[in-house]
Amino acid sequence: MTVRTRFAPSPTGLLHIGNARAALFNFLYARHHGGQFLLRIEDTDRERSTQQAVDVLFDGLAWMDIHSDEKPVFQSTRQARHTEVAHALLEKGLAYRCYCTADELKEMREKAMAEGRPPRYNGMWRDRDPSEAPANTPYT
Repeated sequence: MTVRTRFAPSPTGLLHIGNARAALFNFLYARHHGGQFLLRIEDTDRERSTQQAVDVLFDGLAWMDIHSDEKPVFQSTRQARHTEVAHALLEKGLAYRCYCTADELKEMREKAMAEGRPPRYNGMWRDRDPSEAPANTPYT
């Protein structure tokens, strides 16, 4: 079995020490075991992902002499496949649509934190019938 590690940063800001540590650990682990180190850019947050942040990531990795063994993969280029799989999961009943608004999600996070719990989605749409959703409401 070949060891394959990957570093999958989200290009929404500057490279930070946590990113550098994760990349270095995975790179060194792959090298120690004669494996491969891969880079996958999680650029699906289209509003916050920037080319400047991608460039900073590449520059930082090059400065640390960390290089991917294959061409970096950008998640956004696989959007059609991700959509196809999501629809298949919906059809099989293995996923569901969430119709929460940004304000509702923010309220959930704030309530959980006020109660000393981690800020997590409460699953309110998991078992609900999609017919209960307001008409023409976007979903996730």
